[in-house]
Amino acid sequence: MDRLNTNTAYKHWRFEQDTHGLVWLTFDKQGSSTNTFSRDAIDELSAALDAISALRPKGLIIRSAKAAFIAGADVEAFTRFASPEEALSFVRAGWDVFQKLHDLPFPTTAMVNGYCMGGGLELALACRYIVALDDPATRFAFPEVMLGIVPAWHGIQWLPKKIGPAAALDLLLTGKSLDAGRARRAGLADQAVPLRIFENTARMLTLEAPARKPLPFMQRLMLGPLRGFVVAQARKQVAKRARQEHYPAPYAILDLWQKHDGDPFIEPNAPYSINALFAHPTTKNLIRIFFLQERMKSLGKDSDFVAKHVHVVGAGVMGGDIAAICAMRGITVTLQDTAPERIAPAIKRAAALFKKRLRDPRRIRDALDRLIPDTTGVGAARADVIIEAIFENVEAKRALFAKLEPIAKPGAILATNTSSLKLADVGAQFKDPGRLVGIHFFNPVPQMMLVEIVSGANTRPEDAKKAAAFVRQIDKLPLPVKDSPGFLVNRVLGPYMQQAFRMVDEGVKPETLDAAMVQFGMPMGPIELADTVGLDICLAAGKSLGKRGSDGTEPSVPKILLEKIAVGQLGKKTGQGIYKYEDGKPVKGEPDAVTQDIIDALVGPYLHEAKAVHAEGIVPDADLIDAGLIFGTGFAPFRGGPLNYADQKT
Repeated sequence: MDRLNTNTAYKHWRFEQDTHGLVWLTFDKQGSSTNTFSRDAIDELSAALDAISALRPKGLIIRSAKAAFIAGADVEAFTRFASPEEALSFVRAGWDVFQKLHDLPFPTTAMVNGYCMGGGLELALACRYIVALDDPATRFAFPEVMLGIVPAWHGIQWLPKKIGPAAALDLLLTGKSLDAGRARRAGLADQAVPLRIFENTARMLTLEAPARKPLPFMQRLMLGPLRGFVVAQARKQVAKRARQEHYPAPYAILDLWQKHDGDPFIEPNAPYSINALFAHPTTKNLIRIFFLQERMKSLGKDSDFVAKHVHVVGAGVMGGDIAAICAMRGITVTLQDTAPERIAPAIKRAAALFKKRLRDPRRIRDALDRLIPDTTGVGAARADVIIEAIFENVEAKRALFAKLEPIAKPGAILATNTSSLKLADVGAQFKDPGRLVGIHFFNPVPQMMLVEIVSGANTRPEDAKKAAAFVRQIDKLPLPVKDSPGFLVNRVLGPYMQQAFRMVDEGVKPETLDAAMVQFGMPMGPIELADTVGLDICLAAGKSLGKRGSDGTEPSVPKILLEKIAVGQLGKKTGQGIYKYEDGKPVKGEPDAVTQDIIDALVGPYLHEAKAVHAEGIVPDADLIDAGLIFGTGFAPFRGGPLNYADQKT
C-alpha cells in the first residue's frame, strides 16, 4: 500500500499518511520486546497526536509493531516513583493524552493484536472503533486490580458506556480477560477478523465511520438512575472474595465509578484515591508479586527446548489432567494406562476442560485429536517429555522407569510427578540417573500455576532447565527445588495442616479454624483444604514428611484423621470428610469467635517451616520461596509472601 511519509523523529512512535487520507500511527517501544507506556512514551504520543491533528486526515488507525498490541503501563516505573505526587503526575499525563485522542474530530480505530491490557485497553477505548485480530493470543483485560491499583486513564469511565455496567464491572473488578470473539460479542470490539483481512478491515471501518448502536435501554438505566443499585450488588460480590482492608482497589473502582464517573482527580485525597492506593501496603506487595511471577517465567528461558510430543503414564486425576493441559497448549499427547476404561474418565474430563477454556468447537476438536489413548505405551519412544504419574510407590515407579529408560529417545526428559518420594530412590536403578528430574504438579492441575522442578543429586542441570522450559511452554510457573522430603509446598503445608488437625482434636471447631485463616487472607482454611486434597492423602503425606521424636518414635497422627479414614470418609471426593459435601460445597456450621491466638497458632508452624526451607537452601532464595508459597498454597498475596510477612512483623 502506497503511503505518504509524514513521520517525524520519535523514539517510540512513527506515523504516515496513506493515499486514502488515513494516518497510521505505530507504537514500537524502543529497546523493548513489549509495548508499555513509560512517561516518555506518553509524552511522545501527545506530541504525535498534535502533529496528526494538524494534518486533518480522514481518520487515524493505531497499531503495534510488536507481537502484541500494548501490555499497559510500565509496572517497573511504579517502583521508581519518588512520591505519591510523582505517581499522580504520571496518571494525569496518561489521562490527558487519552482524552486528547478521544476528542479528535475524525474517526479513530485501534488495531488490536495479542495482549491489550490496562493502559493499552484504555487507549483502545479512547478510539471510536476497535478491530481485533481473531487469534487465541488476542486478549483484552484490566489487570490493575490485581496490582492493587485502578484503571485511571478513563477505563472506569469509558468501559461501562461501551459494553454496559454489569459486563464492565465484571472485567474491572476481577482482572478477567476476553478473547477476540468474546470481546466482539460483548460489544467491546467492533470486528474480530483473521490476519488476511485485518488491515483492510481497519481501513474500511475507519473510512466508512458507521454510527455506533446505543446501549439497550436497561443498560442505560444502569448507567444512570440505577447506578447505586448496581454498585451495591457488585460490592456484595466483591466482599465474598476480598476484604476491603486487605484489597482496597476493587472498592475504590466502585466508589470512583459511582461518585465521579471514574475521574480520579475530583477527590485526590479521598480514601479511594490514587494517592491512597499507592500508599497502601497491599499495592507494594502485589507489585512485588508481579515481579516475582515475571522472574519465575524467566526461569523457563534458560533452555530453547520445545516439546512436540508428551507421554504421560497414569490416567488418574493427576496424570489425566496433566495430559489435558499439554494437549490444550498445542502438544501431541499419548496417555498411557492399563486399559481403555481407565483412560476414558480422563478423556471425558479433558473434553469438559476444553469446552470451558477453548470455547471454539474447532479448537476443542483439535485439542481432543491431540490427546491420544495409549494402552500399549508405544508413544513413549516418540516423546520429548515422559511424565510418570502413577501411585506413590517407589518399587512401582522403579519398575516403570526400568521399561521407559531404554526406549526413551536421546534428549527426552524423563520426569516423575512424585510428591513425597526422593528422586534418588526413584532413580536408584537408572543406567543414567542424570536424566531423571521431578516435575511436580499440584491438584487441581488446570487451576494451579506452580510446578516444582526437582533436581536430585544426580540430575543434570541442563535437564532441569529443559524441564523448566517445558513448564513455561504449557503456561505454568516453574520453581527449582532440591530433592528433599516434601520439596517446598508440601513440606510447609504439612506442619500447618497437622497443627489444624491437632487443634480439632483439642476441641476447636473446624469452622473456626477455616474462618481464622480466611480472615488472615488464605483462599480457604486448612480443614476445607484437607478435605479437598483428600484425608487419606493428608495421612500418607504426614507420615512421609513427619519428623520422628528424639527417641525415634513415629510422629503422632491426629485422632480425627484416623477416625474419618477408618469409616471411608476421605473428604470432598467421597462426599464426606471433616465436612459433609452437597453439590461439591462443604456444609459448615457457625464458627466461634476468631482470635489472634488462633491465627498465630496456625500461621506459626507455616512460617517456621518456610524459614527452615530457606536455611537449608532447598529453594535458591527467599523471594522464590515467597513466590512458590503464594502460587502453590495461596498464601495471602496482599502480605507479599510468608518470609516477607515474617520480616515485616519483626
